[in-house]
Amino acid sequence: CTLQQNVAVNNFPVLKTMSALQTVNELQDSVGSGSPTEVVYGGTVSPTGDEHRNMSEKVQNMASAIYREFELMIQKYGEDGVKTLMPLVVNVLEALDLAFLEREEAAVDQEMLKEDNEQLVTQYEREKQLRKQAEQKYMEIEDNLIGQNKELEAKIESLESIMRMLELKAKNASDHASRLEEREADQKAEFDRLHE
Repeated sequence: CTLQQNVAVNNFPVLKTMSALQTVNELQDSVGSGSPTEVVYGGTVSPTGDEHRNMSEKVQNMASAIYREFELMIQKYGEDGVKTLMPLVVNVLEALDLAFLEREEAAVDQEMLKEDNEQLVTQYEREKQLRKQAEQKYMEIEDNLIGQNKELEAKIESLESIMRMLELKAKNASDHASRLEEREADQKAEFDRLHE
C-alpha cells in the first residue's frame, strides 16, 4: 500500500536533509500501493526562531544514515513498521540539532566570557602595576621627606647648641664685666681712702 506523508518540509530542516536522498513520498510509493494514509509530525517551530538555519553536519550525516535504514525497513517490513517510529526519530534529530546549536552558542558565549576575563585580568594586572609604582614612588617621597626632616632637626639642634653656647659666653662676659666694675669701684674707694 502507499503511505502519503503530508509534511511541512520548510519548517523541518531534518526532513530537508532526509529528503536529500529521496523524498518521503517517493520512498513510500516505491514499496507498494494501497489506501492512502496521512502522517503529520514535527509540527513545532524551532525555538531559535531560525526556521531556515542549516543543520549541523553531524546531524545531517546521522539523518541520512537513518533515512537509508528507513528505506531498508520499509522494503523489508512495509510502511507500518516505520510510520509511527519516523516522527519520533525526526523529533529526536531536531532536538539533537537544537542541542548542537545551543552548545555552539554556549561555546561562543564561553569564548566571549574568556576574552572578557582576559581583558579584566590584563586591566587588573595593569592597575596592580600602576598601584605598585605609585606605592614605590610614595615610599621614595616619604623616605626623602623623612631624610630632609632629620637633616632639619639636626640643623635645629646644632643651632640651638650654638645659641646656648653663645648665651653662656654672653653671661660669662656679663659676669666678668660686673666683677671688673666691682673691682674698679673697690680700688677707687681704696685709692680715695689712702689720699684722705
